[in-house]
Amino acid sequence: MSSPVLRPGDELPRLTVEITRTLIVAGALASRDFQDVHHDPELARDKGAPDVFMNILTTNGLVGRYVTDHLGPTAVLRKIAIRLGAPNHPGDTMVLRGRLRDVTGDSAVVEVTGDNGLGRHVTGTVTVTWEGP
Repeated sequence: MSSPVLRPGDELPRLTVEITRTLIVAGALASRDFQDVHHDPELARDKGAPDVFMNILTTNGLVGRYVTDHLGPTAVLRKIAIRLGAPNHPGDTMVLRGRLRDVTGDSAVVEVTGDNGLGRHVTGTVTVTWEGP
């Protein structure tokens, strides 16, 4: 199946994500990441963080959701490659932005960034293909 009408350079609409304690803890539990810095504020502070912070797997899921939500119901994630920067702490807001880098037939590569109050939280690329009707 071919992609929707997309061109390199097209921007995806922004997605604003409120970073709540529940989102951080639920994401860590769902991904079976039981490190204390993702659920125990006191232990996170003992390790030098001001509070609990989001794990990479939660960020990875949010990035994937962001891209597929905007590229349609037949978009299938093929590859996500991300790097983390500034941590996501409760009470902050992350804004995801995306731009199509490559569009070829039934596939596309999207460059994604996510910024919070501390700076750039995530940078990466997502490769998708389109399948189905």
